[in-house]
Amino acid sequence: MTDLHDLRLGVIGAGQRGVLAAAAHRPGRGARITALCDTDPATLENSARRFGVNGAAAVTDHRRLLCRTDVDAVIIATPDDTHAAIARDALTAGKTVYLEKPLAITIEDCDEVLRVAARTGTRLYLGHNMRHLGVVRVMRDIISRGEIGVPKTIWVRHFVGRGGDYYFKDWHADRRRTTGLLIQKAAHDIDVIHWLAGGYTRHVNAFGDLMLYGGLPRRPEGTPPADGWLTDWPWPPTASTGLHHRIDVEDVSVVNMRLDNGVIAAYQQCHFSPDYWRNYTVIGTHGRLENFGDEAGAVVKVWNRGPSAYRDDCDIAYTVPPGRRRARRSRRGRHRRVPPVRPPRRPDRHLTGGRPDERRRGLPRHPLAARGRHSPHRSSAGARTPGLLRPAPGLRPGGTRALSGGVSIRNIRTSPAPSTAAPSYGCFGCRSVPAPSRGPTACVPLLIDSRSPALPGRPAAPATPKAFQGRRPRRRRRPRHRGGIC
Repeated sequence: MTDLHDLRLGVIGAGQRGVLAAAAHRPGRGARITALCDTDPATLENSARRFGVNGAAAVTDHRRLLCRTDVDAVIIATPDDTHAAIARDALTAGKTVYLEKPLAITIEDCDEVLRVAARTGTRLYLGHNMRHLGVVRVMRDIISRGEIGVPKTIWVRHFVGRGGDYYFKDWHADRRRTTGLLIQKAAHDIDVIHWLAGGYTRHVNAFGDLMLYGGLPRRPEGTPPADGWLTDWPWPPTASTGLHHRIDVEDVSVVNMRLDNGVIAAYQQCHFSPDYWRNYTVIGTHGRLENFGDEAGAVVKVWNRGPSAYRDDCDIAYTVPPGRRRARRSRRGRHRRVPPVRPPRRPDRHLTGGRPDERRRGLPRHPLAARGRHSPHRSSAGARTPGLLRPAPGLRPGGTRALSGGVSIRNIRTSPAPSTAAPSYGCFGCRSVPAPSRGPTACVPLLIDSRSPALPGRPAAPATPKAFQGRRPRRRRRPRHRGGIC
């Protein structure tokens, strides 16, 4: 059953990466495949039968697909060296593009694709979908809550089991078509490193070698891989046969990076490992995390209670959930669902970024360590704000909490700013405070220090009486608005 409101998709490349089309094909639920393109007639026929596409909409030339009026957007899942040309044609034709990574295999082609997208105004999406992987989201949440402090170094070990079968028996082994397996495999992990660290690479050095597959038997040029080449995996890897006739990419690679925020990261890749998974280690100023497994049911362990010798247990363990469910946390052997992030009850921990006794130990003061949804170092617009306005986690709009030292937490709702005026934060019914805006509906929690000068249009907040410092104020019933929010 189809729906007139479904997004009509055309798929260019229905081979191994055609699984993207299967995920996108949801007739009556938002999207459906209406046209297909592939250079292999057998693959094209099977995919057309699978998605219910008629013969006229199954073509071997992508330009014929782009001319169709029943295609709103296209998924490009072809070999890497064809991405740039097909993407340019699709953007010029006005079709929204989802392009499987990488964007292209040369910097010049990447720049050209971006220029065409900017010139035509057509939407372009790049398939860095590993940010949605459950284990990555769990690690990101741990870092955002400040459980390991400020990330300082990230190490990634990528064990590519069955790499000889997946990447050395077809076009992936030809450097002219891939520029190497670092861009093919590490593109995901480098993007995740940037996301977890909150910065981008500025300096890099790397090296690698073809250590194992270069000397194994190859098949003649023009000969297709043997049947079952993606399901029959010989062991050990040295027993592999029928490899691609041209192999000039590395099977072991090492990359070292320095990011623009000072974080140092490392990525290591091996294609003849017996196991197939990614291992991340993130070390911050107050602890470290490490994942063991990268699928549903895997565990992310956190050590943040002080120095010790090697121990297999940890201080907190999170189980990676299936789908989009929240991670489960284990502390001292007890498992429970992680509650929503709330402001900590102990103000000292909130202001120092760790246990209340860390200040007495002389550890570095880390104001507003992340225990909410916002970065511990950046404002809602991403700029550092060491002055009057600073992010604070998880309060309801208009909510207030007293902290020690005459500081109170208040949530302020943003208001849309005219294009000619500086953006501003607007309180409910109060005057605005100049600051970067996050949009017309976002709630941005701020710390308002009563010891700092008065806000524009408002008197300075009175200091909190000493008897009430650090206490939770009584919740008051708010009157119901009858005429909407002013």
